Amino acid sequence: MANIHWFPGHMNKALNEIKEKVKLVDVVIELLDTRIPYSSFNDEFEKFVTNKKRLFIFTKEDLADKEITKGWIEKFKSEGKDFLFLDIIHDNVNQILARKIVDLAKEKHLKDKAKGMKPQPVRAMIIGIPNVGKSSLINKLAKRKVAGVENRPGFTRGEQMIKIDKDFLLVDTPGVLPMNYENKKKAMHLALVGSIKEEILPVLDMANYLLDYFKDHYPSILKERFNIEEITENLVVYEQIAKKRGLLGQNGVLQIENAASLLLKEFKDGKLGRISLERAI
Repeated sequence: MANIHWFPGHMNKALNEIKEKVKLVDVVIELLDTRIPYSSFNDEFEKFVTNKKRLFIFTKEDLADKEITKGWIEKFKSEGKDFLFLDIIHDNVNQILARKIVDLAKEKHLKDKAKGMKPQPVRAMIIGIPNVGKSSLINKLAKRKVAGVENRPGFTRGEQMIKIDKDFLLVDTPGVLPMNYENKKKAMHLALVGSIKEEILPVLDMANYLLDYFKDHYPSILKERFNIEEITENLVVYEQIAKKRGLLGQNGVLQIENAASLLLKEFKDGKLGRISLERAI
């Protein structure tokens, strides 16, 4: 697997601004992708948020393997972390998160009261890698479109303070990736879920990785979607996908790379079923 490097200048700027603004908040909410909890955890954040109340929210739960998710729930319980697994689209996010935030802010409100102060709104900062669902969550909480949403990394660029209600203020931040990708598998996982721009890695490298993973963990995953009985040679799989989807070039030549791109898109969109790329250890 080739070395990967993608850390645009705006991410470095965003990271520095997060370091400064985190001093002003009471709670840090970190979003992780349920399909890749290890890979979507950014070690850069650990350098400056460890002294804050923290809540981990696992997003895209509806795209992840239910049985694998159970393992992650047990792992986080055993570590004593505050966490939630959310399907942002379908869950009652406002009610679930409001209860959790109030609980995390109890200590702050008690301190305010002891000082004779009227309890102030809870200030929470939301952080995470690109394309993990921050904007979707914020819009759901605010009950209006206050953050742009696109299924591509690097879309949100600037921090903003959003009033959710009289008791809850939220600081939105751009998605930030680790500065280095020493673990190449982690970088591949980030690319497969769309947190790294697709152009950074060759399409066939990504698709081959995915097919190899399917062979080991989801050997029948392509049967229902493409009527492919088993995953044999990767090239044969791409040829079958190209035939079934009519991906033909001039003179009827099968478009192998287009078939690989289609496979990647259908994985990312959840059309291949509920798939997790990482298991709790």
